[in-house]
Amino acid sequence: MNISFLAEDIELPQIKKQIVAGWIRTVATNHDKKIGEITYIFCSENKILEINNQYLGHDYYTDIITFDYTKEDIISGDIFISPNTVKSNAEELSTSYNEELHRVIIHGILHLCGINDKEDRAGMENHENIALTILPKEAYKTT
Repeated sequence: MNISFLAEDIELPQIKKQIVAGWIRTVATNHDKKIGEITYIFCSENKILEINNQYLGHDYYTDIITFDYTKEDIISGDIFISPNTVKSNAEELSTSYNEELHRVIIHGILHLCGINDKEDRAGMENHENIALTILPKEAYKTT
């Protein structure tokens, strides 16, 4: 149905929205899911810390928080992403910011598809890697 990309208190990262939305739909289909309402909210580190405190009771920064509203095979949710944290993680992992950003974008979708990285971190990474192999190369070109 609808995949939205919004920014709260920061600029929206330079992503190819249509290409990424198509990729997200493909990954969902590969997991026998349909897209409902997906909203990505890119926000500051302070905002994601506030959300982490308020809703999860965690007092630390994170790159992503996913709120799951999925019903049966129709995935829906709000996905908060901190691009600054993604950038720090990319540097720490010696990978590009664009690759790490797309990994985090699909990480949220994989959660909505029912994959739990707390129970199976290696399984989540495997699903992320598979998803990244089908991401069109045009997605990496900045606008």
